[in-house]
Amino acid sequence: MMEETMLAASTAWRLHPVDWLLVGIYTAGVLLLGWHYARRQTSSSEYYTGGGRMNAGLIGISLFVTLMSTITYLAQPGEMIKHGPMTIAGLLSIPFSFIIVGYWLIPVLMKQRVTSAYELLGQRLGDGVRLLGATMFVVLRLVWMALMLYITTSALTVILGIDPVWRPAVAACSGLVAVMYTSVGGLRTVVMTDLFQFFCLLLGALLTIGVITWRMGGCGWWPTAWVATWDVQPLYSFDPRVRVTVFGAILANLLWNVCTAGGDQTAVQRYMATVDAAAARRSYLVTSVATTIVSLLLMLVGFALLGYFRAQPQLLPPGTDLVAHADTIFPLFIARHLPVGVTGLVMTALFAAAMSSIDSGVNSITAVVQTDFLDRVGLRPKTEKGHMLFAKWLAFGIGAAIVAASLVMHHIPGNFLELTQKTTNLLVTPIFALFFMALFVPWATPCGAVAGCVFGISTAILVGYWDVLTGQPSLSFQWIAPTALAVNITVGCAVSRWGPQKRKVAEV
Repeated sequence: MMEETMLAASTAWRLHPVDWLLVGIYTAGVLLLGWHYARRQTSSSEYYTGGGRMNAGLIGISLFVTLMSTITYLAQPGEMIKHGPMTIAGLLSIPFSFIIVGYWLIPVLMKQRVTSAYELLGQRLGDGVRLLGATMFVVLRLVWMALMLYITTSALTVILGIDPVWRPAVAACSGLVAVMYTSVGGLRTVVMTDLFQFFCLLLGALLTIGVITWRMGGCGWWPTAWVATWDVQPLYSFDPRVRVTVFGAILANLLWNVCTAGGDQTAVQRYMATVDAAAARRSYLVTSVATTIVSLLLMLVGFALLGYFRAQPQLLPPGTDLVAHADTIFPLFIARHLPVGVTGLVMTALFAAAMSSIDSGVNSITAVVQTDFLDRVGLRPKTEKGHMLFAKWLAFGIGAAIVAASLVMHHIPGNFLELTQKTTNLLVTPIFALFFMALFVPWATPCGAVAGCVFGISTAILVGYWDVLTGQPSLSFQWIAPTALAVNITVGCAVSRWGPQKRKVAEV
């Protein structure tokens, strides 16, 4: 692994006590916040959706931080170093995704107040499809959080200068803190800690840029010419082996944004925490603006790191290649080149990014498991107090599963971004396709929805793991979502129109 290559040169490095103090203050702060909101809980609605009265701006920031995570925080600067500025072409999709989500999806989703988004599937396509959607979401988020925790702990072992054998212990500590304040405080705690985590992420990126600018005596790190190793990405290409095209990046980003916003419990749950569709739309606008700002900021971090180490290559550990090891350059800089105190602040940002995904995922999975599975079979405590206590213990169990799953993520090949695309994106579009069938296809049937889902997942696996399955050069991971969604909806609509159960469902 790349992080082990760099670790040999950083084992002598240890964090200063001041850095540990800053991390400790942050950890204590989020735990106290969880305890504070736990004292104010009176119902399961308050625990899962904040009573449906939360501020739209806070909800928007929370959704952004949840979906960004450490993966993006570490991967985007590395992508910028290795592949160049065309990697952020996907930002051009944000205005379109806001229009689609804000004015098409949110008004439909907000017509009925639900705790679990997958209740909407059951109302139209039956309990079988509801359970299918809920199961896929649980698997998706468990894998997402395990992958994110693996990437975070890989970076932290470099920063801390410890042997990778300690990665499970680091993962357990990181996950435990997030699970503790989440399980105790519910969604209000998650949203408020996400706000703090958002500012930690901003501060970490700004401090990195600031330190490099100060050490180089100005903005000499800004690239004045196209770097030879950067990709020259075409506007579009019909060759599926071209890694990135401008059109492909825009389309993949658009579909990921829309599918996540319209089919993921972490997003729908936040809409339900606002007072109405207009407030939910404002929250998604905040998410879109925050995504743009932070993505551009991380682009500058990549430029700054590239300029800094190109000007002073001797600062890289022996055997480290700036391009080949691009994913580990940001963690390396944090560990070896930031002043005392600043290292602690940036490391806190990494913890914050990890916790933001764990806390939201644990809260959302708990809501889905409780609502879609346990309540349906009568495993619901008779009192609200008992219900919330049961949910908190359930959250601890989910956290343990996440830590365990993170220990096997190193078997998936690829860099940070490709790891994300090859795992979590396998289910993003099939889940959304179920909602599309349920909400926008009048003739949809359970048989058609399930058939489309099976074909969609199969297509995603085929595209994502083409090299593993066939031994041929890999296909572009940016075509996973578009291809899978097109196949999913086409097959689902066709089977619903001409397959079994058409008449029965139409009469209903």
